Amino acid sequence: MRILFASFGSLGDLHPAIALGLELRARGHHVAIVSSPYHRERIVTAGLGFHPARPDLRPDDQALIRATMDERRGPEEVFKYMLGYLPRTYADYARAVEADRPDLLITSELAYAGPILAEKIGLRWASMTLSPLSFMSPYDETVLPPVRWLSRLHVLGPGVYGAVLSIVKRLAGRMAAPINDFRRGLGLEAVGNPLFEAKHSPDLGLAMFSRLIGEARPDWPANTIVTGYAFYDGADSELSPELAAFLDDGDPPIVFTLGSAAVFDPGPFFDESAKAAALLERRAVLLVGPEPGQVVGAGPDVAVFGYAPFSKLFPRAAAVVHQGGSGTTGQVMRAGRPMLVVPYAHDQPDNALRARKLGISATVRRNAYNAEAAATALEPLLEDPDVVERAAAVGAAVSRENGAAAAADAIERTFAPGS
Repeated sequence: MRILFASFGSLGDLHPAIALGLELRARGHHVAIVSSPYHRERIVTAGLGFHPARPDLRPDDQALIRATMDERRGPEEVFKYMLGYLPRTYADYARAVEADRPDLLITSELAYAGPILAEKIGLRWASMTLSPLSFMSPYDETVLPPVRWLSRLHVLGPGVYGAVLSIVKRLAGRMAAPINDFRRGLGLEAVGNPLFEAKHSPDLGLAMFSRLIGEARPDWPANTIVTGYAFYDGADSELSPELAAFLDDGDPPIVFTLGSAAVFDPGPFFDESAKAAALLERRAVLLVGPEPGQVVGAGPDVAVFGYAPFSKLFPRAAAVVHQGGSGTTGQVMRAGRPMLVVPYAHDQPDNALRARKLGISATVRRNAYNAEAAATALEPLLEDPDVVERAAAVGAAVSRENGAAAAADAIERTFAPGS
């Protein structure tokens, strides 16, 4: 088969698509990705085809990241940003399809033009989601950053909770009216809620996360498969000699990271993290992104690096402090280490809740994060043997999953010629 992925976002959004693409390529399929030009080199280096699409959603656009990482308004800002480009994105997708002639299109969360194009030209289509929050199920306690109080209503049961969720979804869905206007302009019928239900393919939905944080629910689309995480660290996935030497030179450090997007709007996170490590008398590794600057409190026991492959670094950590993105959360789970989550926006507060329910994590709100709060939250995670044991058990379970292979199996079953 010829398969085209439509993906937008940070590396946390892109890497699962690359991981699945490489698995499919190894099985003899042709794979290409249509995405922001910002990701061109990374995709081509991985050995997959690339087609550019607007907008060029750049994680290093600090003004954009600052707006989209706002806890309350971030999701709305992302949606409005993508919606403003919808006709141009559609045109770019159409050009990619004309050039690549795919048999199957696989769309990510922000690829709103993908399902529209697939319906218009009769192209088979699968959807890919990276966190349980995408399903907004009344059978799940769900944390929506703009309405954090909503999760407390879960105790009222799926009937009452579901009714409230429906109201929230309907109100949020009003923002998506331009999607239906665009559909009508193409001669397509309007869909019920373009922001929620319409993003899931009726043929195959790939829920690419661990069942430990999101079992399938009765109201999920019938053809949804929970595959497990699909991991990819980049073409160069070795630790730098300097970082390897630091790790070899003492006890396992606490690793502090903000992933690949929030790292461009860190605020005092890294300064306070260095101070927290000092309070705990622990070594630390700070992954500060491509513009490190000076970290207050950094010393011989605090190593500052721009980037490191999570799959090689996290297993050597005592604990990991991070923003709660789906990819980072999955990597910490697979490494079998306790975590402290400092969620910024989007699915991060929800991921934090699900990790906390596993008994391997604690959460500190972004606006409450400082050295004292971090040290207080980290101490039991580091010292309680039950937490350490549970984290190791989670690591063993996630390590047995192979999300890329499970997703590829589902794609071949559903879309193979003659199916």
